[in-house]
Amino acid sequence: MAGQAPRASEDGLIARYFAPLAGPGADGMRDDAATLTPSPGCDLVLTADAVVAGVHYFPDDPPASIARKALGVNLSDLAAKGAAPRGFLLTLALPDDWTEGWLSAFAEGLGVAAAAAACPLLGGDTVRSGGPALIGVTAFGEVPAGGMVRRTTARVGDRLCVGGTIGDGALGLLLRRDPPWATTLDGGMRDHLADRYLHPRPRLALALLLRRYARAAMDVSDGFAGDLAKMLGEGRGALVEAGSIPLSPAAAAALATEPELIVPILTGGDDYEVLCALPPEALDAFLAECSGAGIPMTPVGTVVAGDRTPVFAMPDGTHRRFGAGAFSHF
Repeated sequence: MAGQAPRASEDGLIARYFAPLAGPGADGMRDDAATLTPSPGCDLVLTADAVVAGVHYFPDDPPASIARKALGVNLSDLAAKGAAPRGFLLTLALPDDWTEGWLSAFAEGLGVAAAAAACPLLGGDTVRSGGPALIGVTAFGEVPAGGMVRRTTARVGDRLCVGGTIGDGALGLLLRRDPPWATTLDGGMRDHLADRYLHPRPRLALALLLRRYARAAMDVSDGFAGDLAKMLGEGRGALVEAGSIPLSPAAAAALATEPELIVPILTGGDDYEVLCALPPEALDAFLAECSGAGIPMTPVGTVVAGDRTPVFAMPDGTHRRFGAGAFSHF
């Protein structure tokens, strides 16, 4: 287009927007690789997640919010493994219509999120996607040697707990479609649900307590029911008191208006809360330490013998299972 300023080169983009976010070992983003040395006596914990325009976020979402989500979903995985963040790599595949303004706001949001988590940028790649934008993050954390909290190591009799509130992200997504139940919520409630969809809140402060008490843990990203089934593995099931699932005032109000919202609340994604299993004798101490640290944590059920599909005891006395319990790309 006539009069439009030429776009910066790949090297120029890196120098302008991402080199200022670089942490130790990244050499100012001037090399093809970075170094990361774990603390003495620690193991590195690695995780990778990508977010794609039109799949994980709306293309017109604020760029800073997209950046926060891209990093936040990975930090949530680290927290659930009991790991402290150390740094991350970024793969940024830009669509043909990207603008300097979008990239500037994205980098600013990414820098704020990285600083808040003490998780600096270490390197990555910037390319043209030829389609929708794709943001891939590989995050690195560390735990004391042998201390990573695994996903499928729960035992029959373990108590199940979940942090924060469940269902807000899924309802925040549904809110974008202007459903009838949304008219019964006040502006603050609608804002809360919209914010929970846009901005994951990784529970990094929970990592130490998970290492100390939890037998198994994972983050709830694809839906509570389905992620719980993944955590149970083979030969174990769960009995969950549906009335104990922690809901925000906004989600509770929506559910009171439309009872069938229990399905997206329990099966929708984007919660990014931590689900864990711990020995019953450790429950009280765990909850006390969580409360003392200001970390919301709620007991919701028990691991039982059986198949891996959780059974939900509903407030009306019925039992339900949720077949489409988790989001899947395929």
